[in-house]
Amino acid sequence: MGLTFTKAERLKSKKTIEKMFAGGARSFSIFPVRVVYMPVEKHEADVSILLSVSKKRFKRAVKRNRVKRQLREAYRKNKTLLTHTITAREYSLAVAFIYLDDSLPDSIRVEEVMQKLLKRIAENQV
Repeated sequence: MGLTFTKAERLKSKKTIEKMFAGGARSFSIFPVRVVYMPVEKHEADVSILLSVSKKRFKRAVKRNRVKRQLREAYRKNKTLLTHTITAREYSLAVAFIYLDDSLPDSIRVEEVMQKLLKRIAENQV
């Protein structure tokens, strides 16, 4: 599969997203990112993700897009930490990453946090 991030890995289903945030999902935070995840029926991808950066925290779209790009890149590099545990299952996983801080992050810090988040999700799915 490699270290790619395909269109199938993006969470786009409004029903799934609404179900996740209506209380049917688990969540935890490792500052500056909050994770909401939920098992869903099998999709094309084993794990589909949603990235969210609040307009309240960053008024300018340029800064919001930068943070989303950093989160996406950190996920792409480290997604094998999670996908190895999910591939054997008969369900897929829907994951939302929500950025919580008001300051622009350092890419190295984002990657460290992403590794911790993915390991913790994988542990909870075993």
